[in-house]
Amino acid sequence: MTTKKPINLLRGWPNPALLPTPAILRAAQSALSDPSISTPGLLYGPDPGFQPLREEIAKWLGEFYTGEADANRICITGGASQNLACVLQVYTDPLKTKVWMVAPCYFLACRIFEDAGLKMRAVEEGSGGIDLVALERGLENSRRENGESKTLKRSTPWSKIYSNIIYCVPTFSNPSGKTMTLSTREALVKLARKYDALIITDDVYDFLQFPTSSTTLTSSLSKALLPRLVDLDRTLEPIPSEGSFGNAMSNGSFSKIAGPGVRTGWSESTPKFTYGLSQCGSSRSGGAPSQLAATMMAELLKNGDLQAHIEKVLNPAYKKRYEIMIEGIQKHLVPLGVKVGEVSFEGKAVFGGYFIWLELPQNMSAEVVAERARQDESLIVAPGHIFEVSNDPSVQFKNSLRLCFAWEEESDLEESILRLARVMKNIGGGAGSRSTEIEVDKQAVKQDLGEFQ
Repeated sequence: MTTKKPINLLRGWPNPALLPTPAILRAAQSALSDPSISTPGLLYGPDPGFQPLREEIAKWLGEFYTGEADANRICITGGASQNLACVLQVYTDPLKTKVWMVAPCYFLACRIFEDAGLKMRAVEEGSGGIDLVALERGLENSRRENGESKTLKRSTPWSKIYSNIIYCVPTFSNPSGKTMTLSTREALVKLARKYDALIITDDVYDFLQFPTSSTTLTSSLSKALLPRLVDLDRTLEPIPSEGSFGNAMSNGSFSKIAGPGVRTGWSESTPKFTYGLSQCGSSRSGGAPSQLAATMMAELLKNGDLQAHIEKVLNPAYKKRYEIMIEGIQKHLVPLGVKVGEVSFEGKAVFGGYFIWLELPQNMSAEVVAERARQDESLIVAPGHIFEVSNDPSVQFKNSLRLCFAWEEESDLEESILRLARVMKNIGGGAGSRSTEIEVDKQAVKQDLGEFQ
């Protein structure tokens, strides 16, 4: 084993230097020093969440996505992961609902689906962000095979059981970085309506966008460049009725822009869907999640500190980090046969999020490269196989790697690529014939992700 400084490009966390700690301190002091805020903040919250935060989020999202602000469409959550579990509790049934996940997928979501008793099926990204032909073929086959399925859960007036769930990260995807095209988004909404599907989108990276060319004006990135699927579901003809549950839900979170420890997020969908989600048993029993943190997030949005942090700190920092890493990849890895995944936005010189996706030469195993990098270089990278949909081997990524440029120190990013290049050269040159016989340490991978004992 090497004694080099460990560098972890697997962990998808924000670097501590990028956390808005002073702004959160001011927001906390403001919230806790005002009894009209602190008292409800320390008590059980209303089912859909702290109302001032619902209103601030609606206004903020309306400005960014250029849409109508409607707090009745917002439900405060304990973050995107917790909310996904709540959505599945209210709107799915293990005897009826089928899950379709874009692959490569955000793999930690797989366990949430499994905990809900749901079986997942993989659908390749394709060129547009999801292979619509394969998806519709699967949806149609499933409908023919299952017919009118029975349900395990009792019916309630505030919910419905969807026949299908389609899960994706459509903008700056984790892990691939790909952004779903507008035409694909529109077609996906139409498919969801046709097959009684709920599209669940993790829209957690949307605000993290930056130019990758000097000809792209930063000012043009103050708003979203594409509508979310939930926006299209609201506006695409035929427009759903006012009392509809809808066919799309946007899962939002403060984790990537304020800090994952905040454990606060939001969902957006139709008012009827939002109300049903708020009636999830855990919210009815314990009140809205993250009630106290919600008061602070409301202050952070109201005073503009979060918006300023995204614009003046996060996006410039991630732009610089991306540039360092992509320059190293082009210089040291591309000559070794590595191909870079999508790093543009509908053909525009814009990228975002946390991750760069790489394709290794066909004769080189990503799992072997990752383990050799760990052993020989103290470098942690994410092999593609961990982004495969659980229990569906139909879509595999044996030659893929995901690199995160958000967590490690900026000064270590170029060094990380140099180390990865050395590993690839050693494997390609036959150094260490043990390369194909390495046993992967599964527990170490969990620790690298940030799981603590």
